[in-house]
Amino acid sequence: MESTYQFLLSLGGIFLIGQAISALGHRTILPRVTLLLIFGIVIGKEVLNIIPPVFSQRFEIIAEMTLMMVGFLIGGKLTIKLLKNGINKILWISVSAAVFTTVFVSLGLLWLGLPAELAVILGCIASATAPAATLDVVVESNDKSQFSNLLVSIVALDDAWALILFAVGVAIASSISGHVTDNTIILTAIKDIGGAVILGVLIGFPAAYLTGRVKPGEPILTEALGLVFICGGLAIWLNVSFLIASIVMGAVVANFAKHHDYPFHAIENIEWPFMVIFFVLAGATIELKLLAEIGLIGVVYIFCRILGKIIGARIGSQISDANQKVKSWMGVALLPQAGVSIGMALVASSSFPEHRQILLSIILGSTVLFEIVGPLLTRIAIQRGA
Repeated sequence: MESTYQFLLSLGGIFLIGQAISALGHRTILPRVTLLLIFGIVIGKEVLNIIPPVFSQRFEIIAEMTLMMVGFLIGGKLTIKLLKNGINKILWISVSAAVFTTVFVSLGLLWLGLPAELAVILGCIASATAPAATLDVVVESNDKSQFSNLLVSIVALDDAWALILFAVGVAIASSISGHVTDNTIILTAIKDIGGAVILGVLIGFPAAYLTGRVKPGEPILTEALGLVFICGGLAIWLNVSFLIASIVMGAVVANFAKHHDYPFHAIENIEWPFMVIFFVLAGATIELKLLAEIGLIGVVYIFCRILGKIIGARIGSQISDANQKVKSWMGVALLPQAGVSIGMALVASSSFPEHRQILLSIILGSTVLFEIVGPLLTRIAIQRGA
């Protein structure tokens, strides 16, 4: 009984305050994502410590459900029409930003004197971004410009490139450090990405045909939620990326459901409550002391990651003949970093236990900064790039 009322009180309070914070976000320079994270820090264990364990213990499943919906919405924006107009830019900018970030961070940490294997792993992890935070800033800004469409498309591919780079990086690091080298990490990445793509396609094609039949041409919310959770549940059961599977499914439905009178985005009506809980609880789990622990290594990591994203995106924009606003601001818009990077850090720390402490300290500490400041920079970039 006690756990029930604590859960309901926490849920109701977070929803109401989240709505107030959302309204405040429209009146301040700070995006609502950053405000929600700050609110989470205040009520979390670092400050007031008023979130009951019965609620915070459910963070993992809430986070996964939220990211499934985010993936579906991002995939729904990857239409053939958009890709025809910008596939060259999407590929060049996303690949260039990921690769240059990896190279810059790796070289910067090598210059600082870190072991080569550790520098390579941290460089690969740095390439990942934060799709949930980025998408929410785009939605909040209500910006329909070419810049925002391009940003969402790039973010859809970013984590796939990050996983590939990470798999290659771990193999290189294993060779450098003299660990027993096998193809386990690379094969896992191939299975993670390839399996997710196959799953997204297998669910997406029948969904494209069958949805929007109850009310002819009008896909409904229950259909969207059912598809997202079935896709995500199967992905977790099969141990493949549920984020990539959701993106692929969303893209397939958006492109092949020709009988839909409007895009299959009914899920947008319910996504925001999950986003509120997701970012508040993410803030509540942030440990601010990690910022003080990262030291000079963390400062170099952060500086090189920023430099890599900005220069990499600019070079990709230059090669693909993007306009000046994209060249100047796309790299800034790609700075948020969150869950995927932490997941890769945990995997790497298991493979290289001798570097576990420094790996987790740098990634967790820098993620605190990029989670809070990154969305603000993304909002500024969208305003300037529109």
